[in-house]
Amino acid sequence: MNQSEELRMTYSGIITKNKQKIVHVSFERGKDFAEGSLPTGKIEKSSGFSTQEIEQLSQYLLQNADDIMKKAEKVNPLRSWMGKG
Repeated sequence: MNQSEELRMTYSGIITKNKQKIVHVSFERGKDFAEGSLPTGKIEKSSGFSTQEIEQLSQYLLQNADDIMKKAEKVNPLRSWMGKG
């Protein structure tokens, strides 16, 4: 990705669905966005990113899945919603 704008990644806390732990991940770059999830690494929605960039984001999710999942375990949705971190 060689766009000049900064790429920002955010993620949810862990959500359990059908006994599987899932984390939703969003990427933003200016007005461009992409939304994916772990553990699949699949980008489900996007706008403004090229096909190649989407593939790179998917690979990033898969390569960093363990680290992202560990960080997502510490996310407290209620505290985040209330603006307390």
